[in-house]
Amino acid sequence: MSPEPTAAKGSAPNPAPGSPAQAGSPERGAASIRYVDRADMVETFADSVTGLILDGQTLRIEFGVTRFDDVKPNSPITGRRYPACRLVLPPVAAVDLINRMQQIAAALTQAGVVKAAQRPTAPPPQAG
Repeated sequence: MSPEPTAAKGSAPNPAPGSPAQAGSPERGAASIRYVDRADMVETFADSVTGLILDGQTLRIEFGVTRFDDVKPNSPITGRRYPACRLVLPPVAAVDLINRMQQIAAALTQAGVVKAAQRPTAPPPQAG
């Protein structure tokens, strides 16, 4: 068994949106949930998103990893993409992920790492 996880530095109570305690009786109040880090948790590397499906009940994201075959002279580079991880989120967590990714995108845009996409404009009418 793993050792008991310790609380992360700076962790603060974080009420879980839509949790049963939140929806309960008024005298009960919102749940107070503290983040506890697990230093022994395995990380998964992925270099691509190979699938994204929203079926109305869950958001399913499949991440992939690319493995290249041995390079041979005078032949094209080949490789294979394998699934590395499948993440399934309920709607509340999917919305939280979307909001956080928008915050990261805004920060990267502000830092100049990425440029904001320009929306295409209609071409001017041509004189005929």
